[in-house]
Amino acid sequence: MGIELELHSRRPARGKASRDSLIRGSYQHGDALARVLSGLHRRAPGKLAWVDPYGNTLFNEQEAQATLDEVAPLEQQCTDTRQKAALRDLTELLEACAATKGSYLWFVGD
Repeated sequence: MGIELELHSRRPARGKASRDSLIRGSYQHGDALARVLSGLHRRAPGKLAWVDPYGNTLFNEQEAQATLDEVAPLEQQCTDTRQKAALRDLTELLEACAATKGSYLWFVGD
C-alpha cells in the first residue's frame, strides 16, 4: 500500500491524459505516507483522514490550504525519518497547490 502525490495545474484527466496537467509528482514516499495517514481515524477533524489509501483523492487549492494545519501535528508524532520526509514532501505540495490558482493535489492510492 502506498500513496503517491501529483500536483496538477487543473483537474487531472483519467489515464495518460493526466500527464498534460502534471506540474510535479512525489513517488518516493508512498508507503511511509500511507502508514502515517492510515493512523488517522475517519471521524477525526480535517481532510487528511479522508484520503483513500486504495483509491484516489483530490484536493483543490482551497482544500489544500485548509489541510496545511493538519500536517504539523502528524509530523510531531512520527519517529520514523521516512515518515517525516513524506510529510515534508506533502507539506511542500500542499503549499504549492494552495498558491496555484485552479490546481489540484491528487493522492493516488494503490
